[in-house]
Amino acid sequence: MTESQNIEYKSILNDRFERTAVAFFNSRTGGILYIGVEDNGTVVGVKNPDIIQLQIADRLKNNISPSVLGLYDIILENKAGKEVLKIIFSSGPEKPYYIRKSGMTPEGCFIRVGSQTQNLTPQMIESFFARRARNNIRVIEAPRQDLTFTQLKIYYEEHGKPLNEQFASTLEFYTPEKKYNILAYLFADQNGASIKVAKYKGIDKVDLIENEEYGYCSLLKATDRVLDKLHIENRIFTKITEKFRKEVQMYDAVAMREAVINAFVHNDYSDLMTPVFELFSDRLEITSYGGLIDGMTKEELTSGISRPRNREIMRIYKDMELVEQLGSGMNRMMKSYKPDIFKISPNFFHVVLYYNNVDDGTINGTINGTLNGTLNDGIVFTESERIVFEEIKKDPCVTMDTIVINTDLSRRTVARAIKTLTENKVIARIGSKKTGHWEIAINKD
Repeated sequence: MTESQNIEYKSILNDRFERTAVAFFNSRTGGILYIGVEDNGTVVGVKNPDIIQLQIADRLKNNISPSVLGLYDIILENKAGKEVLKIIFSSGPEKPYYIRKSGMTPEGCFIRVGSQTQNLTPQMIESFFARRARNNIRVIEAPRQDLTFTQLKIYYEEHGKPLNEQFASTLEFYTPEKKYNILAYLFADQNGASIKVAKYKGIDKVDLIENEEYGYCSLLKATDRVLDKLHIENRIFTKITEKFRKEVQMYDAVAMREAVINAFVHNDYSDLMTPVFELFSDRLEITSYGGLIDGMTKEELTSGISRPRNREIMRIYKDMELVEQLGSGMNRMMKSYKPDIFKISPNFFHVVLYYNNVDDGTINGTINGTLNGTLNDGIVFTESERIVFEEIKKDPCVTMDTIVINTDLSRRTVARAIKTLTENKVIARIGSKKTGHWEIAINKD
């Protein structure tokens, strides 16, 4: 373990902590600070890590400007049998960051050079400040001010983090003039943010067969609804022969989830443009606006370096546990796909997930058949239909309420799955709803 441009060690939380944090926020790639490790890499551990974590969060909040909430993670790790704190810093979008008591001066502004922390020069400070984004969603006034946040409060309560009366200030929902900003507008119960999931019959946009609306509500609710929709669309292709049975999902569920969340978190909302989700016969395309953040490369992106466009949105999604530690989502995507799934232009960011091949299970294959028919003598299920079918197969007398409890699927999803399975003569209901039972109409084993 050696220090580098992206890694630094401290044996204790000392008075130079803010210097290191500011240097990483001002750097192009961010970095990691370990507390409980000597400069030479010797692990000494930390005492009272819970207290130190609170101290770190308090110092980052109160001692550094601009706000860095959403730009760091604090993780407790075990190294060499001892507890250490790992702090992941993202490169900040509002450089230069500085120690508040020293102001935006060379004495308050730092940057990482090799394994050293150095002062910014006045010229560097001016250059950073000149490039600072002015079209920030925190400073743009919302198109309406009669906003309510019932949905947002429910989400926080469900995660054991009830919002207090000052939540709008805490979540930075106000402009400097104390008006609701675009950030507040996006998380309000009602807004004008249209979010669509379109489905096409072929490989182009000629034949639109479905166009569903999931917007005009809190961004969190819209995210959940889009994920549910794409989860349902992610059919499992089952190939059955005399010798074997193979099941392959259309696209990797983990990678899809990360791509959707990244689209919501990193989209440029300054003009109230929203992500677009499109299903074709051979692929899923997810498009967000804004392209790559200025100064970031595709190689840095795919290596897991995190540089949030909207740190305020990132913070809320982390509170809701939709986002784990910074950069981890990209690492999960790269486990299943190659970097060529990203198509990047100056104003747009596309993620293209080609459907898997049922014959060999490879990524970026093609499916020889339709989404709603059979394939190689196999039967096409959505994942929810598969789950419901397995519950019925285990217990022919199972009720809809029991399936809901056993699977965590919604009652509506279970009802829809049962309807599809029944209409396709996969299952049949024998007797009444109360005293009857299910029969497997065709053999799926």
